[in-house]
Amino acid sequence: MLKYLTVPVTPFAQNCSIVWCDQTLQAAVIDPGGDLDKIESAVRELGLKLEQIWLTHAHIDHAGGTAELAKRYGLPITGPHPGDQFWIDGLAQQSQMFGFPKAEPFTPSRWLQDGDTVQVGESVLNVRHTPGHTPGHVVFHSPEAKRAFVGDVLFSGGIGRTDFPGGNHPELISSITQRLWPMGDDTVFIPGHGSESTFGQERRSNPFVRGT
Repeated sequence: MLKYLTVPVTPFAQNCSIVWCDQTLQAAVIDPGGDLDKIESAVRELGLKLEQIWLTHAHIDHAGGTAELAKRYGLPITGPHPGDQFWIDGLAQQSQMFGFPKAEPFTPSRWLQDGDTVQVGESVLNVRHTPGHTPGHVVFHSPEAKRAFVGDVLFSGGIGRTDFPGGNHPELISSITQRLWPMGDDTVFIPGHGSESTFGQERRSNPFVRGT
């Protein structure tokens, strides 16, 4: 069964997730935006073997620590979708703009497409391409654990911003209703910021997508 721990990182309190297979203790880190020592400490305390980096998208608070973490451990970088290439190329400028430590661009070991899967140990997660917040945003869904790691697509009571370059509000709403809702009302999602919720709760109460 897939297990996970949420580790808030960066001044933006981004929800970096450490995910692992409880059978093999093989682990991946989703969105290592920064504060790598904090992430590494959590991995050590859990007794895990860190083997992969998965990215939902390439904004600085989600991807800023990626190149350095990959270098330290020789890790492959999986994701996001190629639509976020320009965000990766601009990581150094992003770090300057938002006052982050200098972030290096990188080339993913594997780009992701809608319908792909990723695997850590014996746990397989489905990949959905969910543009709108960024053109290349993806989410990771574990049907067995009824968990979805959705980056900045959806929040408890909110949705992702669409005013950055490449953002598109109608696309974002479509991503939520066409790609997230079919995962099931009882699926718990881990957003890029803030508290967890369920898709059912957001369908009932989130003012941006209520009743969709």
